[in-house]
Amino acid sequence: MAHEHHHHECSCSEHHHEHEHHHDHEHHHEESPRGQLITILAAAALLAVAVAIEHTFVLPMWQLLLIYLVPYLIVGWGTLREAVEGLMEGEAFNEHFLMAIATLGALGIGFLPGAEHEFPEAVFVMLFFQVGELFEGYAEGKSRESISHLMNIRPDVAHVVSESTEVNDVRPEDVTVGATILVRVGEKIPLDGVVVEGNSELNTIALTGETVPRSVETGDEVVSGCVNLSGVLRVRTTKSFGESTVSKIIRLVEDAGEHKSQSESFITKFARIYTPIVVVAALLLAVVPVCFGGNFATWLYRALMFLVVSCPCALVLSVPLTFFGGIGGASRRGILIKGANYMDVLSKIDTVVFDKTGTLTHGQFAVEAIHPDRFDEHQLLHLAAHVEHYTTHPIGAALRDAFPDEATDGCIVTDVQEIAGQGIRAKVGEMIVCVGNTKLMDAVGAQWHDCSHAGTIIHVAIDGQYAGHIVISDKVKEDSREAIAQLKALGVRHTVMLTGDRQEVGAHVAKQLGIDEWYAELLPGDKVEHVEKYLNASEQHSVAFVGDGINDAPVLARADVGIAMGGLGSDAAIEAADVVLMDDHPSKVALAMRVARRTLAIARQNVWFAIGIKLAVLVLAALGVATMWFAVFADVGVTVLAVLNAMRALKC
Repeated sequence: MAHEHHHHECSCSEHHHEHEHHHDHEHHHEESPRGQLITILAAAALLAVAVAIEHTFVLPMWQLLLIYLVPYLIVGWGTLREAVEGLMEGEAFNEHFLMAIATLGALGIGFLPGAEHEFPEAVFVMLFFQVGELFEGYAEGKSRESISHLMNIRPDVAHVVSESTEVNDVRPEDVTVGATILVRVGEKIPLDGVVVEGNSELNTIALTGETVPRSVETGDEVVSGCVNLSGVLRVRTTKSFGESTVSKIIRLVEDAGEHKSQSESFITKFARIYTPIVVVAALLLAVVPVCFGGNFATWLYRALMFLVVSCPCALVLSVPLTFFGGIGGASRRGILIKGANYMDVLSKIDTVVFDKTGTLTHGQFAVEAIHPDRFDEHQLLHLAAHVEHYTTHPIGAALRDAFPDEATDGCIVTDVQEIAGQGIRAKVGEMIVCVGNTKLMDAVGAQWHDCSHAGTIIHVAIDGQYAGHIVISDKVKEDSREAIAQLKALGVRHTVMLTGDRQEVGAHVAKQLGIDEWYAELLPGDKVEHVEKYLNASEQHSVAFVGDGINDAPVLARADVGIAMGGLGSDAAIEAADVVLMDDHPSKVALAMRVARRTLAIARQNVWFAIGIKLAVLVLAALGVATMWFAVFADVGVTVLAVLNAMRALKC
């Protein structure tokens, strides 16, 4: 069955790209969480053995160093390697460099004249760091699974019609421009082209996200990825497979991941500022007093101890744990946040761009209004539902849902005839009932008239006389208006709606929900362009895109933070997104922002609390008052308090 609606190109989106979000070079050598845990436990056990050996036997300093180096290298090898790589890449001041220089300093202190060794402390600090990394590893969804299941949407064969009208099956990549291809019912259109024979309806959902099929006839353009629903088509190709829409969508998704702006992790940002300050301060502490007659060994010891004390154990453990708690708390509220770095992005959202169908609306059609010219509303709907009884069309389903008792009312429906690109004609009792678009009305001579309602208009004629029309539209979700209002209350300056639907439908929904700006009749490439416009305009802020369909995957991947509907959403959207709303309520976008802001606030509390205590101990260390173990115990106490504070993030 066909109905009047927008004439859009259609395509499929496909993504077979291992889409990994690395926000920094330090994650190139990632271990699985299980591997990290085994490493930490092994190093902890070996540290305990080393301490037992030290207290049982009297050994020279270098032998003790060798014993402690075993657990140190087991737990710290990755950190040392990342520190060296950072130096080679000109990014020295990361957290790995800070941990490496402080722990190596602790290992070296014991060889200074009159100094006590700090071997256990060095291993202990590195263990702490790895525990923090472990929590971060659990909290972040860093590696993405390939969207290989989308390969079944990709057209894998083209039926080429030769001059002798013989049909040969070839790969879409091997079809030349200008060739004629045959597309049977139920098949995907493999290449972009123009219909030279036949008329049919195409499922456009993969491209536009709209569930109403599009009618095509001779002379109309069609694009790859659409599914042919009702009639056999002969298509003359106008583009090669590489230039066809389906290939372009694949590239859009893949390229978007590379261009996506990534917020650095909180601890990495902190380390970039903190590390150079600490290193320069330690160097000054070692050099300046000596210039004024100080003892070199004494001040070098204090400088090394200053470095050791400066290790932000409380931060490297409590900050990732805070994000872990925030992500856990969000998941209990039906929000899956795939990485700790997206918390930072979520907290700074300035512009939220929504797809319409399936995001702000249900994506399921329902009867909105009945406007009879003859009969009454009940009779008009009753007849239309009978005619549509045997179709699998989504509009037919909407009519049947609106009149569920059609099967038991005793009417006899015969001579059902589906007219491709127009609608359905059937005999209900003694009446000839036609249900379809304006083409069908013109064909039977019915004097139809248009409707002011936004939506898909289904015209009905009885025995050649116009009987009225039924308006079918996609219902707006109950909390969509509330979602927009909540975002405004949180300080989001700009809300935008993008849709593949018609202009009048887009305008109607945008006005209903109070959305600032809207664009209709868009293809996936157009959506990416619009989002990029906002990304370029909001460099200091974040741009979020909220969508649910295969057609949204490129845009979800391109935005600063992509938010997908997890219940109704396609697998492609869920894989490409950074945040997934498990129950499809758009109001959860505002909740995700609130969770992110609260989590970051707790993380900042931990940072300032830990730094305050740390500065006090550093001053004491510089003055020679604090011992190494005093510093360690102070640090452990701060860490415990910071971890307890981090646990509050779970209750978001």
